[in-house]
Amino acid sequence: MIKTLRRLAAACAMLVVAAGVSAVTLRDNHPDVYYVKKDDTLWDISGRFLEHPWQWPEIWHVNPAIKNPHLIFPGDAIRLSWVDGEPRLELDRASGEQSRLPDGTVKLSPRVREMSREDAIPAIPMNAIQSYLKQALVLERADIAAAPYVLGGQDRRVIFGGGDTVHARDPEQRWANAEQRYGLYRVGEEYVDPVTDEVLGYEARQVGLASVERIEEDMATLQVLRSSEDLRVDDRLFPQPDQRVRALLYPHAPDEKVEGRIIRFFDRISSVARNDVVVINRGAREGMEEGHVLDIFQQGEQVRDRQQDEMVRLPRTRAGSLVLFRVFEKVSYGLIMESQRPVYMNDVVESPEGSY
Repeated sequence: MIKTLRRLAAACAMLVVAAGVSAVTLRDNHPDVYYVKKDDTLWDISGRFLEHPWQWPEIWHVNPAIKNPHLIFPGDAIRLSWVDGEPRLELDRASGEQSRLPDGTVKLSPRVREMSREDAIPAIPMNAIQSYLKQALVLERADIAAAPYVLGGQDRRVIFGGGDTVHARDPEQRWANAEQRYGLYRVGEEYVDPVTDEVLGYEARQVGLASVERIEEDMATLQVLRSSEDLRVDDRLFPQPDQRVRALLYPHAPDEKVEGRIIRFFDRISSVARNDVVVINRGAREGMEEGHVLDIFQQGEQVRDRQQDEMVRLPRTRAGSLVLFRVFEKVSYGLIMESQRPVYMNDVVESPEGSY
């Protein structure tokens, strides 16, 4: 079956693509109307109506009478209707206040409702991913070797913090096209593909922010504006990434079948669950995009078939789903949106069934 998939674009335009899709299934207890509240997300609202929230664009009906009908704000109503036997979801934005006169007549009083794009509800919980949008990098070894680095600081100390002065050296580029501010990053986890053993990159987390005071040849003096932990000699400097939050990121399935593995947790030891962030071993080179939805599966355990005297693997089990929110060349960061059971390292991620 051929489908038309509407996606939100950054300019609030509609991008139409064709791909295969399974039939949209409504939840048994779906409402006929839902009034949007502060702190809602599009995923949560979709989940009130649909078995698979990422299928929201399949039945979304654009109301041409509403300015920016792709942006949804607290107070808006999402209504379910039926057209030719097919479900439709439509945005109903109140344009005036109602009052009833003594004779029973309903009086409409127009009012102006000012709404900023920043007030629109996000697709997924932005507070769960803010730090990863702003402060996380995945680097190649060559990027690390070529980056400026902290050489030292005041009073012959080897650790520094907010308010301190540090000196950094850039022997390769000699601060060509220098920025005014730099993030200070500590290189840590090596990302390795569990199937091929390929090194996919190196995790760099921001530990501080510094402002350039002066540059002399290949040496720069910087003032540390803030630090989340002690800064050290050899910490790397990189320009600040684009800090605009992608509020219009919109969940959708990949156009083709994708399969990968979870290779990294953050701040968890053995397992993760809903609203936790994970890293998968697939990135832009495999066609991953921000907003891609992937299901999570766990391999069945191996058991002995005593009747046949052999080891057999039980069928795999669906554990949940995630949405990619930051895509690098060989890996991607994803937020777990649903988890029916704990999610473990090396669990499989795959395009939703019927989406390819």
